[in-house]
Amino acid sequence: MTSDTPAPPPPPSPALADALAAGTVVLDGGMSNQLESAGHDLGDDLWSARLLAERPEAVTEAHLAYFRAGADVAITASYQATFEGFARRGIDRRRTAELLALSVESAREAARRARAGGVTRPLWVAASVGPYGAMPADGSEYRGRYGLSVDELERFHRPRMEVLAAAAPDVLALETVPDADEAAALLRAVRGLGVPAWLSYTVDGGHTRAGQPLEEAFALAADVDEIIAVGVNCCAPQDVDAAVATAARVTGKPVVAYPNSGEAWDAEARAWNGRTTFTAGQVLGWRDAGARLIGGCCRVGPEAITSIAATLTT
Repeated sequence: MTSDTPAPPPPPSPALADALAAGTVVLDGGMSNQLESAGHDLGDDLWSARLLAERPEAVTEAHLAYFRAGADVAITASYQATFEGFARRGIDRRRTAELLALSVESAREAARRARAGGVTRPLWVAASVGPYGAMPADGSEYRGRYGLSVDELERFHRPRMEVLAAAAPDVLALETVPDADEAAALLRAVRGLGVPAWLSYTVDGGHTRAGQPLEEAFALAADVDEIIAVGVNCCAPQDVDAAVATAARVTGKPVVAYPNSGEAWDAEARAWNGRTTFTAGQVLGWRDAGARLIGGCCRVGPEAITSIAATLTT
């Protein structure tokens, strides 16, 4: 090969489920804190999803920062992207579907740039499916109990999940689920889409935010073939250890774990308070208990992901 011959493209990434069977995969950190650190204002109801319409390049750059930091998986900026939420801004269903697909393409583009910059490890894209409570942006994703039936929640989630699945992510991230009833709706909605998924609850101690025991909540996913991992995210770091052990025992599936920094979200003030309690050293215990997808959620940035990746490879 001469110096003028382009390097061959990297081999395609294996299926994420196969990678989880072989070892541990590093997730990225919080999208919102990375965008805010780059100077973007997220102070509205669409949160990071607004930038899909206004500054998609910023979303790609945020994903790229995490890939360069050591993340193997980018979680898309579609957490708060819904047909209903965009409609309040006058964005029609056709354009909303385009923006949902763009969330996946933005992460794919970041992976391409990471590889062009010398990253050779496998990289994956997880399309975020946030809970119903993310749409009203009133903090109800940390409470659950929306007053909606399982059927109503399935009808809410299925259309955007269909659009995201059609954009061909590697996996759907059914994340920050506060309520086992909503998990039941998501598990119905994911069937037949042709894309694997993980299911992760936001929790308070040994219960979902809505108060259901985690054993019961995790059991819902135990026999769902589409679900390749079950666990927790957007919770306090100290709640992860017991949850990982419970998820592994109840489902027999690989476990996903990506908590917040340890700070607390004040939904009324729309601000974080408290102190950071998440450290990279904690992830070894989670791995030993069955966690195979490990990263961070809100307020966990690229520097922390680099530490997590380094810890998991030692």
